[in-house]
Amino acid sequence: MVTVNMAIFIPFIAAVLIPLLHKLFFSRIHIGWFVLIVPASLFIALLRFLPALAEGKTFTYTYDWIPSYGLNLLTKIDGLSMIFSLLITGIGMLVVLYSIYYLSTHESLRHFYCYLLLFMGSMLGVVFANHLLLLYVFWELTSISSFLLIAFWFHRKGSRYGAKKALLITISGGFAMLAGFLMVYVMTGTFVISDIIALAGTVSDHSLFLPAIILVLLGAFSKSAQFPFHIWLPDAMEAPTPVSAYLHSATMVKAGIYIVARFTPFFGGNNVWFWAVSIVGIVTLFWGSFSAIRQTDLKALLAYSTISQLGLIMCLFGLSSASLHPAIEGVIYTQAAFAALFHLVNHSTFKGALFMVVGIVDFQVGTRDIRRLGGLMALLPMSFTIAVIGSLSMAGLPPFNGFLSKEMFFSAILNVQQLNVFSIESVGLMFPIVAWIASVLTFVYSLIIIIQTFLGKYEPELLEREVSEPDIGMLIAPTILSVLVVGVFFIPNTIGEFLIFPAMLTVFPTLAQTMEPVHITAWHGFNTEIFMTAGVIVLGIILYRTLPSWRFIYQLFPERNSIDALYNFIITRSGPIGSRLTSTYMTGFLRHYLLYIFITLTLLVGSVMAYTGAFSISFVNNSPLHTFEVLLAIIITIAVITILFVKSRLPAILLNGLIGFSVAMLFVLFRAPDLALTQLVIETVTTALFLLSFYFLPDWTMERRRPRTKAFHLLVSIAVGLSFTLVALVVHNGKLFDSISVYFEDAYQLAGGKNIVNTILADFRAFDTMLEVVVLFIAGIGVYSLIKLKRGSEAKKLENK
Repeated sequence: MVTVNMAIFIPFIAAVLIPLLHKLFFSRIHIGWFVLIVPASLFIALLRFLPALAEGKTFTYTYDWIPSYGLNLLTKIDGLSMIFSLLITGIGMLVVLYSIYYLSTHESLRHFYCYLLLFMGSMLGVVFANHLLLLYVFWELTSISSFLLIAFWFHRKGSRYGAKKALLITISGGFAMLAGFLMVYVMTGTFVISDIIALAGTVSDHSLFLPAIILVLLGAFSKSAQFPFHIWLPDAMEAPTPVSAYLHSATMVKAGIYIVARFTPFFGGNNVWFWAVSIVGIVTLFWGSFSAIRQTDLKALLAYSTISQLGLIMCLFGLSSASLHPAIEGVIYTQAAFAALFHLVNHSTFKGALFMVVGIVDFQVGTRDIRRLGGLMALLPMSFTIAVIGSLSMAGLPPFNGFLSKEMFFSAILNVQQLNVFSIESVGLMFPIVAWIASVLTFVYSLIIIIQTFLGKYEPELLEREVSEPDIGMLIAPTILSVLVVGVFFIPNTIGEFLIFPAMLTVFPTLAQTMEPVHITAWHGFNTEIFMTAGVIVLGIILYRTLPSWRFIYQLFPERNSIDALYNFIITRSGPIGSRLTSTYMTGFLRHYLLYIFITLTLLVGSVMAYTGAFSISFVNNSPLHTFEVLLAIIITIAVITILFVKSRLPAILLNGLIGFSVAMLFVLFRAPDLALTQLVIETVTTALFLLSFYFLPDWTMERRRPRTKAFHLLVSIAVGLSFTLVALVVHNGKLFDSISVYFEDAYQLAGGKNIVNTILADFRAFDTMLEVVVLFIAGIGVYSLIKLKRGSEAKKLENK
């Protein structure tokens, strides 16, 4: 059976192989057929865990890395990670199939699929990680890989802008989340997520508990495009449609929701967690649906609809956290989490299908502008059918899966009024009202997708090409998703039993004994929820028919006053300010940079020593100084001072060499022949190289500087020398720990070396040398790449001529 560790790293291995395979075998054949094997095989392998997970079992895996520091590759598969992993691999499989027909072989496919597999492996790492730092590493990898995918068409300004925007916002949230994770470690003493969950309720009074909640939620909200961090998602739609269908409807934007669900057992029951997640979710739900209607680009409309749907899911998880409050008895409010998980799955199916249909429209028609579309039903009948299924499911109508989860959403939102904790009684009515209004707006933009794209008058003169149905291959993936949209409506309890309920046991482990599987039905009689749905349909149709008469309301929210405009203002203003600030200290003079380093070092060392009271110096146990040692110290001092007053390069080089050779003589006196020999060789070679290099330089004259500048440099020099001297004396006389030399006394037994110095050089200097070689190798690759780029640009210029 495929282990979780294998599932994570198989996409990375495949990504490494793609360039080689593309060159050898797939120069003419679409390499997507090879890539398709990866998510398909992982999806099938993960399905084998479902029966065991449905019985409440979990599987953990440990790969020892640095056990002495508690840094190991810890992974775990449970009900919650199973939902996300199946979405990552299942939707990923369909997206790859779709991209085979969407992307031409003239595109840089090896880069596209490398980035896609990198993202797939990163997302699997996020959901399977059982270690906070491991989760964070994969979390940031998703941001990096999504940046590469959004910027795939880097020749477009919009793609570069959207990729940069997404990276800045999600990476910033990731840094905040890392700080929250470190606070969780301070509170619990462990990085293992399952152990942290087991300590839920024991650290809620800790002073870091509230800051940890805020920081973790900042990371989750930024990744899942929650208000006000939602502004990156619409601009990310500049990515190719397969990327939008994968990252921005099914996977990446769900990562923040995963974090909220995963840490609900630990943070849930706290009023800050409840209010922050619930209110941010309900505000995002409304604002996303409200903003979607004003869009004229189909992908932008779907982007804001995705924001709205993510807000719905986030709000449900926030409301469900009330079940963990000590004053709440029973599991009545856990149904909100069930609805969230169910809608999570449903949203991935209908929104993935809709993104693919929009990609087909753009691919076949040449535009996504709603104002130029219309009458495509007869020309794109299959695409029209899929769009109707996806849109009506998003609107929450039967017989589609979105209706089931939307009804459960209404039930959960109505039950909020019964809560008697968190002082919700006074504002409990707000949630159903806002949710119902957002559902009406959702119905309106769903009608816009269907009617204004496929119905109405067909005007070919506004389109860029002849319209026809695409190849059947491009229709396979959205057709499968639309079949799932309908199929889940008729067999929802299969999903509920094998997928949703095991995840519920993960989100609410303390309530596992009292929870029972939720029976999903399409009809509950004439209750409040069904009347709310009827109201959504009636008012939604009225609002759509009267859209021109009330569209003026969007003028009250001009783009110049939006959060997006604020982001652009900050970015455009920070550039010149940053350039001016940088130019003040990046002067191009090495002496200035050395001054920065030396001043900072002196201040830090002096401050730490003063703060810790480390100024305890004693010369009692020092060895006596001999005549030759004193003479060498005097020679070194005289040479250093003399260098300051020489007026040509040759004396300066000779004096510098004299200092080095004198230090070598000190090593001889201290019985360190290896160090002395090394020092002599280095000084000889260095002096020769200096003389050889300076021979070709123009005549050197002392730069005239003001007396104040010379005095300042002298003070800095004295301060640095004094700091290092004090550190050496303090370290020598104030030993807080046992000397490390004790470890090396067993050099012969540990490393087979009779000379301790040789052993250190062989065992530890080797690692340093290896890393230096790696750095040189990377630098060489960079130089080679720059040379190739220059040659390529010159060749293009010649071709253009």
